[in-house]
Amino acid sequence: MARHEVWAELARLKDTTRFYDAVIEEQDRAEPRRIRIGDEWLSDFASCNYLGFDVDPEIMAAPAELIAKWGTHPSWSRLLGNPKPYLEIEEQLTDLLQAPDTLVLPTITHIHMTVIPVLAGKGTVFCEAQAHRTIYDGSSVARGNGATLHRWRATDLGGLAVALRKAPKDLPRLVCMDGINSMTGNEPGLAAIADICRAEGALLYVDDAHGFGVIGERSSAETSPYGALGNSIVRHLGESYEGLVLVGGFSKAYSSLMAFLALPTQMKEYLKFAAAPYLYSGPSPTASLATVLAGLKVNRERGEVIRGGLWHKTARVIDHVRKLGLYTPNRSGFPIIELPAREPSDIDEIASILWERGIYVTLAAYPLVPRDQAGFRIQVTAANTDEEIDQLNATLTELAPMLSKAEGHGHGYGSEYGSGSGHGHGHGHNGGAAGSAGH
Repeated sequence: MARHEVWAELARLKDTTRFYDAVIEEQDRAEPRRIRIGDEWLSDFASCNYLGFDVDPEIMAAPAELIAKWGTHPSWSRLLGNPKPYLEIEEQLTDLLQAPDTLVLPTITHIHMTVIPVLAGKGTVFCEAQAHRTIYDGSSVARGNGATLHRWRATDLGGLAVALRKAPKDLPRLVCMDGINSMTGNEPGLAAIADICRAEGALLYVDDAHGFGVIGERSSAETSPYGALGNSIVRHLGESYEGLVLVGGFSKAYSSLMAFLALPTQMKEYLKFAAAPYLYSGPSPTASLATVLAGLKVNRERGEVIRGGLWHKTARVIDHVRKLGLYTPNRSGFPIIELPAREPSDIDEIASILWERGIYVTLAAYPLVPRDQAGFRIQVTAANTDEEIDQLNATLTELAPMLSKAEGHGHGYGSEYGSGSGHGHGHGHNGGAAGSAGH
């Protein structure tokens, strides 16, 4: 499709579906996942605020005290002036992740665009085919700086091993990938990939923007198969940080503008000078520093109850999808549920019904996704009410004839995090579409 035709189709979608470029006028304070667009109130299933921290009263109250101390924005670069709350966050985060060390920077996009080129140097960067667009962008910058860029698929581990052996061993070899996929909610078989990278002496770079805060280490104290503490995919799988750099952010589960790397202290000290954000970027606003600190406290005190509630709400939706015989690539029980349309041409009618029933979702229409992947994505949060889940499930029942059926797909519904009753905790490979959620 020519570029002008793409623009024309996007303009048509914007004019006909109401799900694109929508101005949210206000949020209901009594039912915080209800939003008003124009004159319509809708239940919001398009947010990535998984733990509901964006509307938690304790966290919402946190910025005032810190702003009184620091003003609205401590605008030094961290190299020139390092606000103490940053150090407090890194100390608590290192403890939560059980990592060697952590480095906090403004956003994951900042990290990918600057750290990937530094770590790749003149060597080879191996970018997984389904990795988030910002990982690919960072890998492309690395290529522009002299690195070789190689694409690989998480479903072809033998191919990755062969490619690693062929790459020059006297230069860096950096393997980049997602943790929890931002479209399917699935885990990519990280343990096997980490084993290959360690065996071949390559550095594994994992973006777990969506997993951090939701999944964590397995524990007798866990309230759901997501695990405990929300300390990310590495701890959830019982993996180590040997030969692995974890990237994550607070903008999803913690609803705060901030991101981090979990990494060895020696690498942290190197990146302070070698990667641009620490040298040149102003730090996150004081309000973000405050809400991260408050979020870490709430996570310690109430996180397990919140994650348990989130899992049960998500399981209700996935169980209903299963009962309707619908297909979703979600095999994990993670609160991202993608539902493809049976016919891509039905997307306008699907959008109309969702809007009329007061359901706001992430609409995935062509040309934003390939035609055969047109549909919509549901994101459940802890702030969604049981009544909203009922409303969503009733709408899915109405839409079922226009949605893709489970029959004919290569795999059924899975159980990485045990969604639904009677499911185990195994981990499979992820063949989902590239993510589109913000970093």
